[in-house]
Amino acid sequence: MYPEHLHYTREHEWARIENGRVRVGITQFAAERLSDVVFIELPAPGSTVKQLQPFGVIESVKAVSDLYAPVSGTVAEVNPVLAERPELINKDPYGDGWMLVVELSNPAELQELMSADEYRRLIGDGEA
Repeated sequence: MYPEHLHYTREHEWARIENGRVRVGITQFAAERLSDVVFIELPAPGSTVKQLQPFGVIESVKAVSDLYAPVSGTVAEVNPVLAERPELINKDPYGDGWMLVVELSNPAELQELMSADEYRRLIGDGEA
């Protein structure tokens, strides 16, 4: 449920390192708590994001929540499919439901993120 190769934030985002870039999404825990996602607002490519600061908004049938950047950098890509199919976040949060790719500006920030085991302990998952 929480892939070992990812890094996690306390705000329930995940980060996957890909050749100096970081792909970002929300965890399955967050997707389940939100319930059915109906809208997502993401920054434009070329925008900058700052670690642990809001970068967008996600809306579900239950709530509207801020999304927080796991790392600082420049947005290289956003997932264009989510504008028409935000439900992919619920169906495949670690795959087709990814949100953005960030050109990492400070690799040291990765050390501030949690491992899968640390994240499972945070959310009280019995697998930890």
